[in-house]
Amino acid sequence: GATASLRGSAKFGGFAISKFGLRALGQSMARELGPQGIHVAHVIVDGPINTPTQLKKQPEKDADSFIHSDAIAETYWHLHSQPRSTWTQEVDLRPYNEKF
Repeated sequence: GATASLRGSAKFGGFAISKFGLRALGQSMARELGPQGIHVAHVIVDGPINTPTQLKKQPEKDADSFIHSDAIAETYWHLHSQPRSTWTQEVDLRPYNEKF
Protein backbone atom coordinates (compact mmCIF):
# COMPACT_ATOMS: atom_id res chain seq x y z
CA GLY A 1 0.00 0.00 0.00
CA ALA A 2 0.88 3.66 -0.12
CA THR A 3 -0.59 6.93 1.10
CA ALA A 4 -2.38 6.99 -2.27
CA SER A 5 -4.59 4.16 -0.96
CA LEU A 6 -6.03 6.67 1.51
CA ARG A 7 -6.25 9.81 -0.63
CA GLY A 8 -5.48 10.89 -4.16
CA SER A 9 -3.02 13.57 -5.26
CA ALA A 10 -2.85 15.81 -8.29
CA LYS A 11 -1.29 14.07 -11.31
CA PHE A 12 -1.32 10.68 -9.56
CA GLY A 13 -4.82 9.52 -10.52
CA GLY A 14 -3.74 6.23 -12.07
CA PHE A 15 -1.54 5.38 -9.10
CA ALA A 16 -4.28 6.33 -6.62
CA ILE A 17 -6.84 4.16 -8.44
CA SER A 18 -4.60 1.11 -8.19
CA LYS A 19 -3.78 1.68 -4.53
CA PHE A 20 -7.42 2.38 -3.58
CA GLY A 21 -8.24 -0.87 -5.38
CA LEU A 22 -5.68 -2.88 -3.42
CA ARG A 23 -7.02 -1.49 -0.17
CA ALA A 24 -10.59 -2.40 -1.17
CA LEU A 25 -9.43 -5.88 -2.18
CA GLY A 26 -7.80 -6.33 1.23
CA GLN A 27 -11.00 -5.24 2.99
CA SER A 28 -13.10 -7.59 0.86
CA MET A 29 -10.75 -10.50 1.44
CA ALA A 30 -10.71 -9.82 5.20
CA ARG A 31 -14.51 -10.00 5.31
CA GLU A 32 -14.64 -13.09 3.11
CA LEU A 33 -11.78 -15.05 4.66
CA GLY A 34 -11.93 -13.86 8.28
CA PRO A 35 -14.72 -16.29 9.22
CA GLN A 36 -12.44 -19.11 8.02
CA GLY A 37 -9.69 -17.96 10.39
CA ILE A 38 -7.59 -16.30 7.69
CA HIS A 39 -6.21 -12.91 8.75
CA VAL A 40 -5.96 -10.37 5.92
CA ALA A 41 -4.52 -6.90 6.55
CA HIS A 42 -3.68 -3.96 4.30
CA VAL A 43 -0.20 -2.65 5.10
CA ILE A 44 1.02 0.76 3.95
CA VAL A 45 4.82 1.07 3.90
CA ASP A 46 5.28 4.71 2.99
CA GLY A 47 8.79 6.10 2.96
CA PRO A 48 12.31 5.11 2.03
CA ILE A 49 13.48 1.73 3.32
CA ASN A 50 17.03 1.45 4.66
CA THR A 51 18.41 -0.55 1.74
CA PRO A 52 22.01 0.05 0.61
CA THR A 53 20.70 1.70 -2.57
CA GLN A 54 18.45 4.14 -0.69
CA LEU A 55 21.18 4.96 1.82
CA LYS A 56 23.56 5.83 -1.05
CA LYS A 57 20.91 7.90 -2.85
CA GLN A 58 20.11 9.96 0.25
CA PRO A 59 23.30 10.21 2.36
CA GLU A 60 22.15 13.48 3.93
CA LYS A 61 19.28 11.77 5.76
CA ASP A 62 19.72 10.47 9.28
CA ALA A 63 19.15 6.77 9.96
CA ASP A 64 15.71 7.31 11.51
CA SER A 65 14.47 8.96 8.32
CA PHE A 66 14.40 5.51 6.74
CA ILE A 67 12.04 2.67 7.52
CA HIS A 68 14.18 -0.08 8.98
CA SER A 69 13.59 -3.43 7.30
CA ASP A 70 13.74 -5.25 10.63
CA ALA A 71 10.93 -3.00 11.92
CA ILE A 72 8.82 -3.90 8.87
CA ALA A 73 9.45 -7.60 9.54
CA GLU A 74 8.52 -7.14 13.20
CA THR A 75 5.24 -5.48 12.22
CA TYR A 76 4.37 -8.36 9.88
CA TRP A 77 5.25 -10.86 12.62
CA HIS A 78 2.97 -8.98 15.01
CA LEU A 79 0.14 -9.21 12.45
CA HIS A 80 0.78 -12.92 12.02
CA SER A 81 0.74 -13.67 15.74
CA GLN A 82 -2.28 -11.56 16.76
CA PRO A 83 -5.11 -13.35 18.55
CA ARG A 84 -8.31 -13.57 16.48
CA SER A 85 -10.11 -11.39 19.03
CA THR A 86 -7.93 -8.38 18.11
CA TRP A 87 -6.97 -8.65 14.45
CA THR A 88 -5.59 -5.50 12.89
CA GLN A 89 -7.11 -4.81 9.47
CA GLU A 90 -4.84 -1.96 8.39
CA VAL A 91 -1.37 -0.70 9.34
CA ASP A 92 0.35 2.51 8.19
CA LEU A 93 4.16 2.38 8.55
CA ARG A 94 6.30 5.46 7.97
CA PRO A 95 9.30 7.18 9.56
CA TYR A 96 8.50 9.73 12.25
CA ASN A 97 9.37 12.64 9.97
CA GLU A 98 7.64 11.49 6.77
CA LYS A 99 5.06 14.06 5.64
CA PHE A 100 1.55 12.75 5.08
